[in-house]
Formats: sequence, C-alpha cells, structure tokens
Amino acid sequence: MRDDTEDAGSGASQVAGWGRVFRRNRALWIGALAALAALVGGLLVGTFVLAPANAGGKAPKPGLITAPVEFGPLSNDVTLRADVGYADAVDVAIDTSTVSGAAVVTGQVPAEGATFSPLSIALEVVGRPVIVLPGELPAYRSLRHGVSGPDVLQLKQALSAVGIDPGDMSSNILDENATAAIAQLYAQVGYPAPSPGEGVEEAYRSAQESVRSAETALRSARRQLQAADQTPEADRGALQDAVDAARSQLGSAEDAAERARLQTLPFLPSSEVLFLTELPRRVDAVKAKRGAVLQGTAMTVSGATVRLTGSAAEADARLLKPGTSGTFSLPDGTAHTATITEVKNGSAAGASGGSGGKSGTKPAAAGRWQVLFEPQPLTAEQIAALQGANVRVTVAVGATDGDVLSVPLAALTAGPGGESRVQVVESDPREGDSAKTRMVVVKTGLAARGAVEVAAVEGKLEKGDLVVVGR
Repeated sequence: MRDDTEDAGSGASQVAGWGRVFRRNRALWIGALAALAALVGGLLVGTFVLAPANAGGKAPKPGLITAPVEFGPLSNDVTLRADVGYADAVDVAIDTSTVSGAAVVTGQVPAEGATFSPLSIALEVVGRPVIVLPGELPAYRSLRHGVSGPDVLQLKQALSAVGIDPGDMSSNILDENATAAIAQLYAQVGYPAPSPGEGVEEAYRSAQESVRSAETALRSARRQLQAADQTPEADRGALQDAVDAARSQLGSAEDAAERARLQTLPFLPSSEVLFLTELPRRVDAVKAKRGAVLQGTAMTVSGATVRLTGSAAEADARLLKPGTSGTFSLPDGTAHTATITEVKNGSAAGASGGSGGKSGTKPAAAGRWQVLFEPQPLTAEQIAALQGANVRVTVAVGATDGDVLSVPLAALTAGPGGESRVQVVESDPREGDSAKTRMVVVKTGLAARGAVEVAAVEGKLEKGDLVVVGR
C-alpha cells in the first residue's frame, strides 16, 4: 500500500513538470489556443449566419445592368505628342566665291534671338552687306544685266515684295529696269551699289574713246566729200566709200560702248544676298565671328514663330486635316489652342524650310506621319517656358454640333426591321426580368470613346434615363 505522502509528492512533481513544458513552449500553446478559438467561431458562424445564396434555399434573381443617358458634347479625339520649338531650323551658308581675297566678317554680326525680316542685314563681309530677301532658291551666281533664269524671276518678286518696282514681272531677263531696282535696293539698306570693277570701268572708258575717234573720222570723211564738189566723179566715189566706212566704224564703236555701259549697271553679287523662305526668321545660333574668315555655316535661323511638331500613326494622321484645331496644356496647366498647318507622310517629313542651307527639321520615324501645328499667340514668358518641351495635343476629329444625348454602344440593339433601339428601365433594375421596361427606337450619330449619339425616333428618351447594357 502506497503512502499518501508519496502520492502527494508524485502529483506535485507531475504538475511542476507540466508547468515546465508549458513555459518552454508558450508560443506554441498560444498559437494552438488561437486556432481552436477560430475553429469554434467558424462553426458558430456557419450554424447561425446564412449566405444570401442559401437563404430560402435558392439564388436571388440577377438584376439588369444599366447606364444613364448622358447629355453633352461628344467628340472623337486623336491624341499625339509634339515637340515645341521655332519652325524650320535652317543652316545658313553664304556664297563667298565672288569676294576678292579673304571673306573677312567686318560687322553686322547678329545676336542669338535676333529677327531677320526682308531687307535685314545678315552679316557684313569685307565691308559689304548680305541682304536678306524672301525666296526659295539659293544665290548661286551674280545677277547682271542680260542674264535670265528662275533666279531672276525670284529677285524681281523679292524686290516687288519690299516695295521696289523691278519692271516687267513676267520676264525672266534682267533688264535695265531691274538693274535700276537693284540700285534702289542698296539705297534702301544704306549701302552703295557694288562697283563693277576697275576692268569693267576701264573697258567702258576705252569704248567711249573709240566712239569719239569714230565720230571724228566720220566728220573728217564728210568734210572731204563736201569739198570735192568740183572733182571728177571717180574721186567722189572713193570719198563716198570713205564716209560709208567711217559711218560703219562709228556704229560698231557705239555698239561696243553700249555693251560696255551695260556691264557698268548695278548688279547683285551672290555674296551680298541671302534668300530665305517664311520671313521673318529668328537667329538660333551664330558661328560667324567679326574679324574671322567666313567659312561653312555662318549661322542657324528658324521661323520667328513657335511651332508644334508632332508624330502620329498613319491611321490617325489620315483623320487630321490642315485647319483643324487641337488643344495642349501650357506649363501652368491652362489649355491652349493650336491649329494644324500641315500633315506630312514619313517620306515628305523633314523637307527643307529655307534656301540658305539644309533644314534642321527631323524626319518622322518609319511608319509615322509628321503633324505640324501653329499655336495661338503666346507671350514671351510662355514661349520661354515651352521652348524645347514635349506636350500632348488632343485633336477632335469628329464632334457633335453642341450638346446631344448619348448612350453606351452596348445599349444599342437591333429591331425586327433592322432599326436601332435602346431599352429604357422604368422600375428598379434589381428586379431583373420582372423590371418594367420600354423600347425606344433611336437614330444614331457620332460614335466616340465607347458612346454613341442618339435621338429618339419612336418613344421618349431623356437625360438620366437608365438604359439596359447587360444582364
């Protein structure tokens, strides 16, 4: 028989042992108790709480999926990215082949940001001006009396554009009227017309002297003929021949003198004119330096107005037309309007914007079209903030004429005769097939951004009506 004291000691020992086990595995025991509590809670919820699907033993009826009829403007937009910068950057090179000696820049070097207008002086080379005129062809030869060609027509058009009458505008020959107009051109810019050169002037003086000598010889021959009234007929014939010869020599001398005179008329050296398109132009960068010999690119100029150059996929580009307006955001978030001026395909993009040198316009990437925008007038501060920025331009390629009713495309159904219809819900859409509805026959219009313009043909349709788009 066991002693009660031993049993008591043994029980105490077992309790102490379980205490040590619990203390050593406290985290494990706490986790087990938490799991047990969650299990009991779940059983209670499952017993006393019914899911809607199980309430009454069957699922609830599905409701109708609806959308409200909207009222407002509807548009189909094309969105593209565009770089902001001055238009048609052009590298300017000046033909100095007609300059005698080194083509040293002596003055009139423009500052960056300066503007070139017709009759501006782009540079001064060896004391002579480089006059800015409107035109597409580069100056590739000096224009003197008697030359002809498209560059002569361009000069006449440029002179007329600055208010100088060049004479017959339909002729491509540089006649005396045109040379007189060149003299007026130099007078307007404040420089003397270029000298024809010592050799040309000397040739003219020599030709004039030959005319005077021929005139003297003719007068002498005529006097001898007049004094021979009493001489035999044979002698008079010889004297008459001398008069005729003197007259012919005078005619030849006068013709030669006239040709020499025409060579002394005002002319336009190729080194003294710079033809540029789309004037005025802004000077972006200047490489020419006063006192240095002019070589290669003298400067880079661009359009004086800001332009947005965008890129679009062909499908979008074909929806864009010159004259269409778009909007973009200024740095302060204000919406600003820009108008499309040109849409170019990939091969046409990057065409030259001026005749002073090669264009700085970047061609569009393969498969992309270039879209050019002219923004509405900007302040100097806005231009400075936008220069070099890339903006998002949104163009409405189709828009309703004011506010219209519109519904989601999914709301349209076809009637038995092929007519378009919408189903308007007049009770609680949650009633599903039991909900009260009516059909409205509609005429559709512009579709854009998942919605379509509608107008009721049979039935009534108003803003806020709920139309069925699904079940």
